[in-house]
Amino acid sequence: MTAKNPGKEPAVARPELDKRKAFILSTVVYEYVATAEPVGSQTLTQKYNLGVSSATIRNEMAELETAGYLVQPHTSAGRVPSDVGYRTYVDQLMRPEPLPPEESRRIRDEFRAASRELDDVIEVTTRLLGQLSKNVAFMVAPLRETQTFRHIQLIWLSERNGLAIVVSSLGVALQRPFEHSNVSADDLTRLSNSLNVALSGKSMRELASLDVTSYVRDAGLTQELAAEVQSAFNEAAHNEASPAVFSSGAQNLLDQPEFQDLRKLRSILRVIEEQRSLYELVADSMASEGPTVKIGSELGSEEITECSVVTVPYHFGEGVVGMLAILGPRRMPYARLLSIATGTAESLNSHFTDSEIR
Repeated sequence: MTAKNPGKEPAVARPELDKRKAFILSTVVYEYVATAEPVGSQTLTQKYNLGVSSATIRNEMAELETAGYLVQPHTSAGRVPSDVGYRTYVDQLMRPEPLPPEESRRIRDEFRAASRELDDVIEVTTRLLGQLSKNVAFMVAPLRETQTFRHIQLIWLSERNGLAIVVSSLGVALQRPFEHSNVSADDLTRLSNSLNVALSGKSMRELASLDVTSYVRDAGLTQELAAEVQSAFNEAAHNEASPAVFSSGAQNLLDQPEFQDLRKLRSILRVIEEQRSLYELVADSMASEGPTVKIGSELGSEEITECSVVTVPYHFGEGVVGMLAILGPRRMPYARLLSIATGTAESLNSHFTDSEIR
């Protein structure tokens, strides 16, 4: 499983890590993630069989610091990974971590019990992801234009008024009143059936640009009605200013040592509370077919440079329709969180495929 960094700045040339330095960097990351304490050479000597003296390890760590992979937060303290160190670990050194069977079962069981209502599916997904990751989970809801058209229902309300209901693959996309003249209820039913037979399965994006004039004309109805149907399709596909984003688990940040500073925590919570800001953290990952990881400064926001975000796309049919994400401290267990997010996305994909979402 690869975890890319979309839009990453060109890497600065750094000395290539030899086997020992790579192992020391990996061990520092592992130890710091586990303890939240800077890691010293003595710790590595005592806990890991590196086969060299503490002095040798200290020299290697100093070279890793000089090269930008580690930083020393205090003069007398050990070292912690830099953004570059984490990035090198994620891209080159990290080993995949399988999801434990009990967590796989829990994810499957939660989705098996979920209803067919999209709002409920979103709530289950974000809550489950937040609980399993012990971090902040958020979900970019399915974009309308990425969904497929299921059917349209044109309902006769009165001699001058009707209601158009457009249903996509993931539920009702639009309910829109319209005006008509000299049209019967049977006329609208006949046109609905004709459109559904001809257009079912097309993408909503495709539908928005489709000319429905010929279908309405073949049904013996007016250009006025064709314009109303066309407007309904356009609005159903494009009536979102930006994708909706739902989050869960913000309280988990209180358990992280990095965020005991309340001023720092408040600035992070402000980003989480603003749906647009949260979406912007992962917007450029939406085009990715696989997992991505953004670390610290790569997020492009000074308020959350202490954070990292793991994202995994989810699908409906052949295409990506949204994104699952986990936000937490840079000191996060990347392999485990990628495994949790990927397992959740796979079960979500199956639920969308097997259920008739409303």
